[in-house]
This record gives sequence, C-alpha cells and structure tokens, in this order.
Amino acid sequence: MNKKQRTMLWRILVSAGLMVGLHFAPLTGMVRFAAYLVPYLIIGYDILQKAGKGIKNRQVFDECFLMTVATLGAIILGITGDGDYTEAIAVMLFYQVGEWFQSYAVGKSRRNISQLMDIRPDYANVEQGGTIVQVDPDEVDVGTVILVQPGEKVPIDGVVMEGSSTLNTSALTGESLPRQVAEGDEVLSGCVNLTGLLKIRTSKEFGASTVSQILDLVENASSRKSRSEDFIARFARVYTPAVCGGALVLAILPPLVRLGLLGMAPAWGDWLYRALTFLVISCPCALVISIPLSFFAGIGGASKAGVLVKGSNYLETLSQTSYVVLDKTGTLTEGVFEVVGIHHNTIGQDALLEYAALAESASSHPISKSLQRAYGKPIDRRRVTEIQEVSGQGVLAVVDGIQVAAGNEKLMKSLKIQSDACHEIGTVVHLAVDGTYAGYILVADVVKSTSQQAMADLKRAGVERTVILTGDMDAVAQQVAQELGVDEVRSQLLPAEKVSQVEELMEDLPSRKKLAFVGDGINDAPVLSRADIGIAMGAMGSDAAIEAADVVLMDDDPRKIAKAIRISKKCLGIVHQNIVFALGIKGACLVLGALGIANMWLAIFADVGVMVLAVLNAIRALFVKHL
Repeated sequence: MNKKQRTMLWRILVSAGLMVGLHFAPLTGMVRFAAYLVPYLIIGYDILQKAGKGIKNRQVFDECFLMTVATLGAIILGITGDGDYTEAIAVMLFYQVGEWFQSYAVGKSRRNISQLMDIRPDYANVEQGGTIVQVDPDEVDVGTVILVQPGEKVPIDGVVMEGSSTLNTSALTGESLPRQVAEGDEVLSGCVNLTGLLKIRTSKEFGASTVSQILDLVENASSRKSRSEDFIARFARVYTPAVCGGALVLAILPPLVRLGLLGMAPAWGDWLYRALTFLVISCPCALVISIPLSFFAGIGGASKAGVLVKGSNYLETLSQTSYVVLDKTGTLTEGVFEVVGIHHNTIGQDALLEYAALAESASSHPISKSLQRAYGKPIDRRRVTEIQEVSGQGVLAVVDGIQVAAGNEKLMKSLKIQSDACHEIGTVVHLAVDGTYAGYILVADVVKSTSQQAMADLKRAGVERTVILTGDMDAVAQQVAQELGVDEVRSQLLPAEKVSQVEELMEDLPSRKKLAFVGDGINDAPVLSRADIGIAMGAMGSDAAIEAADVVLMDDDPRKIAKAIRISKKCLGIVHQNIVFALGIKGACLVLGALGIANMWLAIFADVGVMVLAVLNAIRALFVKHL
C-alpha cells in the first residue's frame, strides 16, 4: 500500500468514525450542522476541489460534479428538514471507498508491469586501465566489451566473449527456468547473471537493445485505446449532461404539474430528494473506471506471462482471432540447421563429416555452419587450400592434398559424378572425394519441441484455421504441417507474396473475425503490418519484426500464441460483464429513484457498490498463470 492509499484509508476510517459518533450525539441546530461538516470535508474536500476546477475549466459534467451537487443538496435538505446529514457524508464516504479499491487495483496492475520496469539497468561495467568503471549504458558503443558480475543485470544485448554462467530470464520471458550460456552465445539485456563472471561484446546500442524496446512498449501501451474504451468515453460525454438535465426536470416539472394541473401541494422537498438520488445513481463511475482498468489489468497480466501487448486496442482485436497464419522458419522451427543424417558410400561417417566441414570452413552459410558444428572439433585451416565456391551449387576445395567437392546434385552432375538419391526431407549435401562419390549429409531445420502442443492449444483457444506461409520448399513445409497438425500450407513464397496471401485469407474471413500473423524475420515485417494483428517472436525475432508487430512473445515459445488469445478473451469477457452489469443495475435503480421507491442508500449501492464490484471483477484480468 503506497502513501496515497494509506492517507485515503485514514480519511475513510476517521470520517466513518465521526459519522457514527455524531449520529448518537445529542446535538441540534447549527452546532449539529458544523459538527457534521467536519467529516464531510475530511472525506470530500478533494472531490469538491475537482468539481470546482471542472467548472472553472468549463468541463463541468463528470462524477465529481454529480457527487458535489447531490451531497450539497442533501445537506440543504438536512438544514431545512430534520437535520440529518448522514446521507450526504455516506455518499462521499462510499464513493471514496470505491476510489480506494480502484487505486488498489491499478497499483496491483502497475506492480505486475513494473516487474518489467525493474529490468532497466542502472550501469554497465567497462574495464579501463585495469580497473572496472561503471558507466551509463547509453554511453557504451557497439563492440565494447562489458563485464557482468554475478547478481547484476545484463545491460545491453551482446555475445559472450569469455566465461560461462546461468541467467535468470524470467523478467523477459515469464519463465522461471534458468538459461545456461557460454562463450559464443548471444545474451539479451534485462537478464540477471546468477553464477559466473561474463565478458560480453555488445552487439547493439542501449537504445536499440531488447530491454529498451520492452520498456518502450510497456510505457506506451495504455495510449492505444480499444473500441470499448472509446465507446465508454463517448458515452460518458453524452450520458452525464443528459442525466443532469433529467434530474433537473425531475426536481421541477412534477411539483409544477401537481400544483398547476392537480391543485395539490408541490412537495418540493420530496421531488428534490428524488432528483438528488437520481443524480447519485446516475454516476458512470463503474463504467468509466472499470473498463480501462480491465484492459490495463489484462496488459499487466500478459506482461507477467511474457506476452507484451502494445495497446488495449490490440488486446481487443486479438480476442476476435479466428485464423492464425504462421511463418515456418524460426516460428515453428528452431531456425537453426542441424545435421540429421549421414549416409556414407565408400568412407566412414566421421571421415565424411570431417571432409565436409573442412571444405565448407570458409563459408558463413547456415548449412556450412551446421556442418562445422556437427564436426565439433577445431578447424585447422592450414589443411584446406584452393577453395572455390560454385554459385548455387556448392564448394570445391583441396583437403590434405585430396580434391573434395561438397554441394547439391547440380554440382555432382557438373563434375559428371553419379550421386545417390535421397528420399528424406531436408537439404542434401553430396560429397565427392578424389573424384569418387563418397555419400551425402542430410541437413534440416529442427521443429521446436513445443510447436505441436502450440497448434493443439490454438484449436482449444477457438482458432478455426491454421496456415503456414513459408518461402521453403513445398515438401519440407508439407512435412512440418503434417507433423504439427496445421490445416493448410502455402510454400515457396516471396515476402511480397506472403502479403497477398494474407490479404486473400482476410477476404475469406467472416465479419468481426480477425486474422493473426506470427513471424520472426525481417522479411516478415510487411505481412506483420498488414495482418489484423501481428505477433512477433521477440527473443530471436528481428528488430524490424518486433517494431511492426502488435504483440511480442518474449521467449519464442509458440504456445504463448494461444495463451495470448486466451488472456485477451478473458479480458474482453470481463469488460462485457462489467458493461452489462453496470448499465443493468443503474437502469433499474434510476427508474426506482424517479418513482421515489429508491432512497439515497440504494443510490449509494447503485453508484459505489456497482463500481467496487466492477473493479474487483476487473482485477481478475491480472491472474493469467493457469490460462
């Protein structure tokens, strides 16, 4: 509980105690009025101030104005009537109780999001002249070697140059499982170093690092309003003046009708009391407070789960997702090629792999890197000479004085060497050693262990159709889709063709249903922007993809797609519950108030009670752990 909440709680308790005590005190006349004025001002002075400022700024019609008019009217009735000012204080008191609950709920939402804000690093350790100096992360250039000691946050994205350690990534991913890193591994800013000393060469400036992007997304999320929030704002601007006019008519017209047409006593006090009750009931607090709070809580809960939503409008759109279209490489697969098979002809597997790794040692192609990783030994470049890269076919090289050719079937044909056929899915690297075919190595992108569960989760979350869009070969894409249970595959697409395919799918969608696209690469940025909702895989995704997306998954786990949809549906369900509940209760109580059946205490429930219940319901959007 913060200082503001403690002060408000103190005011509530003091005012309530004074109100109860004065109710039994034998006071009369102006002494009684002055005594009741003390708790009224203690609990309501800030509302009176806000109402005064609203009138001064010509923004009259808000809940503070309604509270002020209603309570001052009740005080006037007390002065001219039986001297009972309890209802006036009670209106202010219970309104402040509702405000306290709302403040608590917002505070809890902010604490969820502030866990992300805690990842902001205060400094970076740079070695200068043999000593470690703490500098502002903004001042660290790309390529600088920084030191991260156990217990410190990684301040800037980079690559481990020396050391090994365990990193706590929960602030970024929402997962508590630590991650092991060693020399050559990429690390993201915002992680906490748990065990060993790390020397990291920075790969980005601080302003472009992961931690800065996350903080920017969170800080700007509340500025993007949903259609529901915009509707409530427009509704309040029309509704509040309308009910003020209705209350004025209720206070004046019936007494005049009684007097002029029926010849009865006008009963001004009775109708004024009904009008004041009508005003209290009509306060739109439950809607104005609980609807934005529901979205804010939903964004906070999603952030805690490692799903960053850039605004409540995107949360609302996500809840309507019916089609999910996914890129394959890096989204459903690891995006890292691995050797999955070695098929030898005349030499052993180890020798075949050694020849391939050495021949490809000068290439930075992902397939060449996968061969070198599978070899797993230091590459002695002195063993390799006369390297010749044949564009679109492969590599020719001399290894230990022996001519080696490594490449695709086209390379073998150009050398007039008969190669074996491969019936498995993947990229085939054929090898010829000293002019004789030696076998082939199968390299493939590995499907993520969580992808199959992710597709099943999407179906359970209400997604009607899943589609893979990829630039990869059709055979590879079809195999992945069959393995994961994806409904449709569209393969061998250029980035521009992905956009047209998404537009075609969007035309097939029924009204009020939306299409989400999930991708990670820089070539996915155009289609992420074009889809109804763009979802980027944040940990491995490119900066362009993260910038273009509306939702960012911080740990590249495709299961988070379904979780994000379930969070959004829960949040929108709460919003609709609050709208129906608040309008239903208020509508019924307004009719009862106008008929004189409802008194000020029922009005307090219709205003503050409904607001408290709506706020408590909105808090449920924070709890998303088991969704």
